[in-house]
Amino acid sequence: MNDWLSLVLGALASEGLKLLIAEAKKVLAFKSVSNELASDMEFLLPVITQIESLQDVMELRDFKDMIVDALVVVEECSGVKKWNLVFKSKYTRKVMEINRKMFKFCQIQILPLLFRNQLQSNNDLQIINKKLDLLSVSPPSPVFSKRCSVPKLNTVLFGLDWPLIELKKKLLNNSVVVVSGPPGCGKTTLVTQLCDDPEIKGEFKKIFFSVVSNTPNFRAIVQNLLQDNGYGAITFDDDSQAETGLRDLLEELTNDGPILLVLDDVWHGSELLLRKFQIELEGYKLLVTSRFDFSSLCSTYHLKPLKDKDARSLLIQWASPPLHSTSQDEYEDLLQKILKRCHGFPLVIEVVGISLKGQALYLWKGQVESWSEGETILGNVLERLQPTFNALKPHLKECFLDMGSFLEDQKIRASLIIDIWVELYGRGSTSTNMYMKYLNDLASQNLLKLVPLGTNEHEDGFYNELLVTQHDILRELAIFQRELEPILERKKLNLEIREDNYPDWCLNLTQPINARLLSISTDDLFSSNWLEMDCPNVEALVLNVSSSDYALPSFITGMKKLKVLTITNHGFYPTRLSNFSCLSSLPNLKRIRLEKVSITSLDIPQLQLGSLKKLSFVMCRFGGVFYEREEIDVSKALPSLQEIDIDYCYDLVELPYWVSKVVSLKTLSITNCDKLSILPEDMGNLSKLEMLRLCSCNNLSELPEEIGKLQKLKKIWMRNYTGCKLPDSVTNLENLEVKCDEETGFLWERLKPKMINLRVHKEETEHNLNWLQTF
Repeated sequence: MNDWLSLVLGALASEGLKLLIAEAKKVLAFKSVSNELASDMEFLLPVITQIESLQDVMELRDFKDMIVDALVVVEECSGVKKWNLVFKSKYTRKVMEINRKMFKFCQIQILPLLFRNQLQSNNDLQIINKKLDLLSVSPPSPVFSKRCSVPKLNTVLFGLDWPLIELKKKLLNNSVVVVSGPPGCGKTTLVTQLCDDPEIKGEFKKIFFSVVSNTPNFRAIVQNLLQDNGYGAITFDDDSQAETGLRDLLEELTNDGPILLVLDDVWHGSELLLRKFQIELEGYKLLVTSRFDFSSLCSTYHLKPLKDKDARSLLIQWASPPLHSTSQDEYEDLLQKILKRCHGFPLVIEVVGISLKGQALYLWKGQVESWSEGETILGNVLERLQPTFNALKPHLKECFLDMGSFLEDQKIRASLIIDIWVELYGRGSTSTNMYMKYLNDLASQNLLKLVPLGTNEHEDGFYNELLVTQHDILRELAIFQRELEPILERKKLNLEIREDNYPDWCLNLTQPINARLLSISTDDLFSSNWLEMDCPNVEALVLNVSSSDYALPSFITGMKKLKVLTITNHGFYPTRLSNFSCLSSLPNLKRIRLEKVSITSLDIPQLQLGSLKKLSFVMCRFGGVFYEREEIDVSKALPSLQEIDIDYCYDLVELPYWVSKVVSLKTLSITNCDKLSILPEDMGNLSKLEMLRLCSCNNLSELPEEIGKLQKLKKIWMRNYTGCKLPDSVTNLENLEVKCDEETGFLWERLKPKMINLRVHKEETEHNLNWLQTF
């Protein structure tokens, strides 16, 4: 290194640049990146040579320093192996930064000098500016931001002071610790409190928190850790690569200080997963929570139920005294009887307490009397929640049972759940208001939680900005109720497939499955090797996907009663769907919802779905094929489609051509699509369109001229969307209601004299980041 360093420092900048070009071309592990660096430097070489021809070599002192820095990085790159994805990502960013600095230097210091001497062309300036723009813009990846941050506690803690002291001591003395205990005993709460403890925060430079649950995905966890630490989107071909990436990351992080990784809710059967995270490395500690015992692998802290005093305090917090007067002795007697049945489990205390809060005295007494004497709660947590389920009205029981169809520890969009309920229980009505009330009713009884993403009210049936969460023990309660019937007779059925291993009941099926709601969950190792099944009565199909490639099961063609299909990918990258044609001509399919999947823009119209009413794309990748296909008559292929919902689709630059051909469309919602820059000019075809929602689509600079032809358009929502140009044709619209930001609202209000009954509601721009916690 000293040889070429002295050579560069003593030579002209152009000679140093030639050496850099030659060295960059030798780095095979970074072939595409190093070739790009070499190509860029070859473009800059004549520019630098012109400067030297002016005898202005002093202007290039800083540039020579950049060449030296670049040569150091190139030499380091030559030592990186092809398989080391973490270091490749790290040095790729360094090379891009070198490029950016050099082009910036030319833009600010070199080009003005050349222009003064009339030696530089405008074309070179444009190339330099364009290259600098490309190097300065990072691809959007907010969906992966801070996925491993420690959650915030939202409840008052009781009885965890001593367990916190004990756990802290055990963690500081061991490299791996498992906090074990039954569901609902407060394991996650304790560990979250530990992560917020001043002594622990002072001990560890960084703390990461990842929920594992019943469908562990090792590669996704490692990818999230890398993403949170500034690395790009790294794809691993197998777990072995991910293990190497994890070790490389931990080694790099521990150079700056100790780190703590928390794996929350690890299930039985995940011993192999834990071993992959058990890396002997000074400064690295692993903390695990599990309802199962992994004492054979590592040190275990068994969390015990709350003591009487603390349990009583927690119950009083959740359940205020009965409405009607009662003596202190009678009130205390009721508390003790309730606490006896709760056995010190915080979740059970919370659920029971909220169910009694504000209730009359006779309901307290009735609740106590309804509990029969039982064994210890350690093996009977679900039975302690049984009275809460029994008290539900029949329609809420059905809705609560449906919550068992989704994966544990997931934030589910309310719109997904409501789509299912509308078709299962709607009896022909498509109104969503009643089903939103059902969600609120379940939330008010602490059987689930509603998490709004913004401050705006949820109106007009748009619930994408409302999340539903549910504690895993409550999900288990729903599954427990469903499993009281024989498998083939269940109306709601879950099928979980690990790798390509099916449960035993699937292997020798001789009768049709009777379920109306079927949920199929597969992990990231599933190869789409499907068994044939007969499911003639399925009306709602929920597919929980984790693999990068996923073929729909061919037996879907036999689901002639199917009304709603939801495909949700829980993996790191959009899943590539195949065998989409199995949906063709399903006579009753009314709703399709795709989340984080990759399809082409022609996949939908080619299905020829005569009954399809609503189509939703969330975080989807569309790919190419946006041109029109004359052989597809969209009005006949999708004659009943009334609503299209596109949300957080980052690669969407323009709408697929066929959207403007859906003449039956009534609602078009496009939200959080940052790259969308144009709407189709032939939007005038949408003669039945009533609602146009364009929210957080800031790259869309104007509305198309044909929007004035939409005589049935009554609502335009333009929240978090500024700088939009309004065509003159909008003055043709009558009785229009607009919701928008103040800047756009001013443009609309100027048109009021020309428009009939225009109503404009201006709102402050909402900078909401809560959605970062969604995925």
